[in-house]
Amino acid sequence: MNAASESRAESPTLPEPARKVLVWDAPVRVFHWLMVFSFAGAYLTAESERWRLLHVSLGYTMTGLVAFRIVWGLLGTRPARFSDFVRGPAAVARYLGAMLRGRPKRHVGHNPLGALAIVALFGLTLTIAASGWAVFNDAVGEWLASAHEFAANAMLAVIVIHIAGVLLASKLGHENLIGAMITGRKLGTPEDSVRSAWRSVATLMLAAVLGFWWLQWQTAPAAGGMAGQAAASTAKHTERDDD
Repeated sequence: MNAASESRAESPTLPEPARKVLVWDAPVRVFHWLMVFSFAGAYLTAESERWRLLHVSLGYTMTGLVAFRIVWGLLGTRPARFSDFVRGPAAVARYLGAMLRGRPKRHVGHNPLGALAIVALFGLTLTIAASGWAVFNDAVGEWLASAHEFAANAMLAVIVIHIAGVLLASKLGHENLIGAMITGRKLGTPEDSVRSAWRSVATLMLAAVLGFWWLQWQTAPAAGGMAGQAAASTAKHTERDDD
C-alpha cells in the first residue's frame, strides 16, 4: 500500500509537524465522566436498601446519557460519530493482533477495540436499565433481578478490560489517553482537529443531569419514610424467597 493512501487517523506514526489538537469535544468528555461517576455510584449502592433511590436515580441518569450519546454519535463532531470509529469484526481482530504484537496502528479517535467496548457498554447500559426498571416496579419474577445483576457485573468486566486496553494503548503509543479524555487534546494535525468544542451542549447536558438529581432529591421520602420503604421492600423479597 502506498504510504500516501493510508488514512491519517490510522497511521502508526504522525506526519510532521504534529501538535496537540482538539479531538474530543466537550459533550463527549462530560458524557464520559458522568457515566464513570454514575456507574460507580450505582454499582456501589446496588445492595443497599437505604440508598435505593440513589441507585435508581443513577441508573436513570446512565440511560439518559446513553440516549444523548447515541444522538451525538449521529449528529456530533466527526470523531464522536459512529461512522468514524465503529468497525467490523475483522478490523477489531487486526487491531487486537497488532496490539498483542506491540505494534498497534495509531488512531486519532477511538481505535476499533475501544469502539467495540463503547458499543458493548451502551448495550449493557440499556439492558441494565430495562431490567432494573422491571425489578424496581415489581413487573416480573425474581429471575430478572438475577439478570439485572449479571448485566451489571458484565458491564464492570467490560470496563476493567477497557481500562486495561487504554493503559496498554497509552504505553505502546506513548500518549496519555486518559488525559486526552480530560483535556480533549491529542497529538495530530490541524485536519484532525474539531472546529468547535460545543461547550454549550455540554453545559446543557450537565444542567439536565443536575436538574434531574435535584428533582429526585426533592421527591425523596423523609428518612423515616425511606426506612419504612426499605423494611417493606426487604419483607416483600423475604416473602418471595419463602415462597
